[in-house]
Amino acid sequence: MNDTAIRSRWVLANGVRTHYAEAGDQGRTLVALHGGGAGSSGASGMGLVLPLLGRDFRVVAPDSIGGFGLTDTQAPTPYGLISRAAHTADFVDALCLDKFSVLGNSQGAWSGVYYAMLHPDRVEKLVIVSSLTIAGSLGLKQAPNEAMHALMGYDGSRAGMKRLLEALIIDKSRITDALIDDRQRAATRPGAFEAFQRMAQGIDFVRNDPVLKLQTQWQEALPALTRRIPTLILWGEEDTFAVPATGRALAEMLPDARIEWVPGAGHQVQTDAPDRAAAIIREFLNG
Repeated sequence: MNDTAIRSRWVLANGVRTHYAEAGDQGRTLVALHGGGAGSSGASGMGLVLPLLGRDFRVVAPDSIGGFGLTDTQAPTPYGLISRAAHTADFVDALCLDKFSVLGNSQGAWSGVYYAMLHPDRVEKLVIVSSLTIAGSLGLKQAPNEAMHALMGYDGSRAGMKRLLEALIIDKSRITDALIDDRQRAATRPGAFEAFQRMAQGIDFVRNDPVLKLQTQWQEALPALTRRIPTLILWGEEDTFAVPATGRALAEMLPDARIEWVPGAGHQVQTDAPDRAAAIIREFLNG
């Protein structure tokens, strides 16, 4: 019987003291990458599906560099999400993972896809959950909305954290005091705000650099990747951040990927509908 309890773990990933959550202790490995909102972490972003998926897999969910979770806030992020993807590479190498599948939500999905582009021989399957960041790398545009403003407008207060979570999670019963407080502690610990700012600066630097920005333009690379690596897209039918129209446009550009729409779920499908999300992911990974 697998140990499906969530375990807190640490590893030194290329010199960066990295915290991660883990569930399951046998079977194939799934690397779960959380989204990019302030205070996010492996446990807070993926916590409800970790024990469910841990019944079949060993699931590891790192806290990213950039001020997230408990990972070292001093880790440099000069190239924004490219730096985050490099940390993902360092993390899986530190755990001596050879082949594994990747589950990523939002910015985490972008990091996982970028890693897969560099190491397609090591990634077995990809699961992308509601990623506006990936849509942007395919040239898809989406107008700003209230959910975006709530995410980007986090002011360091607990009330601001609650507004942020309400923009990402449709089922308000999932936004518990424990979740709010956990993310608030992570977002306000010493150095986290500055690290978060540096990550944003790195993203802007890449976006404006005439050479680096080419690494984030995936109109040809991502369709080719999804022809090579089996890919599942999960999208919440009630997503107010990365709206369903964006998901449909993304699916049209990736005809080899399978898309599943989840009723009653928002941007964090895995939080709004953990049982349904886990069932779909389990069937896909085992198929």
